Amino acid sequence: MGEATGWRSFAGGASSGEIGSEDGCIVADAEEPRGTRITLERATRTAPFAVTCGVYGWMVHTRFFADEAKARWAYTAMRAGLTDLLDQIEAAGDTDKEWQLRVVTAAIGDFVRRFP
Repeated sequence: MGEATGWRSFAGGASSGEIGSEDGCIVADAEEPRGTRITLERATRTAPFAVTCGVYGWMVHTRFFADEAKARWAYTAMRAGLTDLLDQIEAAGDTDKEWQLRVVTAAIGDFVRRFP
C-alpha cells in the first residue's frame, strides 16, 4: 500500500538505526515526495514505540504505543491517511490562501481525530 503514490525510504534508508525525534531507534522511515514523512521508532523516551509524521509546512503529529504490532499497524494506516491528506492539500490549491488554509486545517483536524 502506498508505493503507487510515491512513498519511498527516507534518505535511501540511511536513517534506519539512527535516533529519531522521540529519542528511539528508527525502525521504519518513509517519505512521500509531495511533502510528508512518517517514522516508526522503538524504545523512545516516552513509550516502547512511537509513530511520528509530518506534512512539511503544515503539521507534526506523534502517537505512542506499548506494543510493536499496534505501532506497525498504525504506521501503515497513518501512511495511507497522509496520502489522503496530501491529496486534499493539492485539491485545495494555493491561489486562494484563505480557502486553502480552511480546507487544510479541517483535513489535518480530521487526520488527528482519526489517529489520536
